[in-house]
Amino acid sequence: MDTFPNIRKIYYTILAVIGVPVNLVEIVILSRANCGLSTCTTRYLLNMAMADLLVIITDVILWKISFYYFPGSFLDITTVCSVIYVLTCAARDCSVWFTVTFSFDRFVAICCQKLKTKYCTEKTAAVVLATTCILVCLKNVPFYFTYEPGEIIKNVPWFCYSKPSYYLEPGWMAFDWLDTILTPVLPFALISLLNTLTVRYILVASRVRKRLRGQSSGENFSDSEMENRRKSVILLFTISGSFILLWLMYVMHFIYYNITGSNPECYTDALYIFQQAGVMLLSLNCCTNTFIYGVTQAKFREQFMSYVKYLVNSIIDF
Repeated sequence: MDTFPNIRKIYYTILAVIGVPVNLVEIVILSRANCGLSTCTTRYLLNMAMADLLVIITDVILWKISFYYFPGSFLDITTVCSVIYVLTCAARDCSVWFTVTFSFDRFVAICCQKLKTKYCTEKTAAVVLATTCILVCLKNVPFYFTYEPGEIIKNVPWFCYSKPSYYLEPGWMAFDWLDTILTPVLPFALISLLNTLTVRYILVASRVRKRLRGQSSGENFSDSEMENRRKSVILLFTISGSFILLWLMYVMHFIYYNITGSNPECYTDALYIFQQAGVMLLSLNCCTNTFIYGVTQAKFREQFMSYVKYLVNSIIDF
């Protein structure tokens, strides 16, 4: 248990060192729109990358790493750390709900052919993402008022301590429940449902198309539509599957906490490590998409390698 804080310190440091550049690379590559993806899909993935980068900056660097490396800095002023926490919650919620909107967009594109032409457009994606971002930011504003200063030094309030009323007053307790249900319980359920419906539709459609094309009798025809669906599904499932796996421990702790009514301050060492491991894994979710694109998207790999070659050649020339 004594070594766990050091493990967290090293973990978040590595996460920051890796998370910022990989998300920046992802943003640059996706913004060039040369990855063979539709403009609609590219917009969703680009906004997800921007949200992930903001999570790394606000949550990992300004909130967690500053605690280890810059204790007592201006970041610990009550007003500043309250704002940072609000930005952290908003960025994390955007990252989560952008994943949900992307999953729904792919569900419509694959399963709802009549709605696809109207919904799966760049304009609709922009409206959906902007609306989601605004609603998420408004939802997290109350978090600013959940903290109080721990000390007053020369008339300046320092540090952020949760107000006791946040855990006692019915209004704040209802807000806490609403916040946890909206992120990540509801997104968790929606992504699982959308993926299940998508798989079911693809399996049924695949059998029908095989019969129509005569593949059931042993003939083998190339089917470009099914191939495009396959690539789209691989991208969808790797992103949403990664999200579900990395948030699973956090959701399990939420269920345990509410069923048992345990006080986190009275946790055993094992329960405390389980809780913090869940938080560490959900932070890792903001660094995985770039590697997912590299594995699943050939043109993304090509773009990435071209940037690497350009960087290496520039260093050699210098």
